[in-house]
Amino acid sequence: MECTIDWGGADGMLFIARTGSGHVTAMDGAPEGGGNNLAPRPMEMLLTGAGGCAAYDVVLILKRGRHAITGCQVKLTAERADTDPKVFTRIHFTFVVSGKDLPQAAVERAVQLSHDKYCSASAMLGKTAEITYSIDIQQA
Repeated sequence: MECTIDWGGADGMLFIARTGSGHVTAMDGAPEGGGNNLAPRPMEMLLTGAGGCAAYDVVLILKRGRHAITGCQVKLTAERADTDPKVFTRIHFTFVVSGKDLPQAAVERAVQLSHDKYCSASAMLGKTAEITYSIDIQQA
C-alpha cells in the first residue's frame, strides 16, 4: 500500500493525497493553523478511515452470513490529548445498522468481530484511545 501527499503551496495548508489505488483526496488545516478550511483535517481523515474500516467489516460479515442488511452508518465521536502529540484518547463508534429481520446477536457479533479481530485502523488507534461502541438496529 502506498500514497503520495503533495502540499498545495504557500497560500495555505492544503495537501493532496494520491493513493496507490488511483484515488485522490484533499486535506486542509483550520484557519488558525494557516489553512483555508477547504477540506477535512488530516486527523479527521484518520478518524474517517477507522469508521470506514469498521463499517466495511460489519457489512461484509453480515452479508457473508446471508443477513438482509440494507444500511450501515457509523457515527464517531472522539477526544484528543490536550498536549502534543494530540493523539486520540477516546473514540466512540455508534453503529446504525438497518435491514430486514436482522438478528440482534448477528449484528452484535459483526461489530464485536470488527472491534476485536478485523479492523486494523481501530487496532492501531486503540493503542492510545479507549474505544467504545454502541449499536442501533433498525428493522425495515
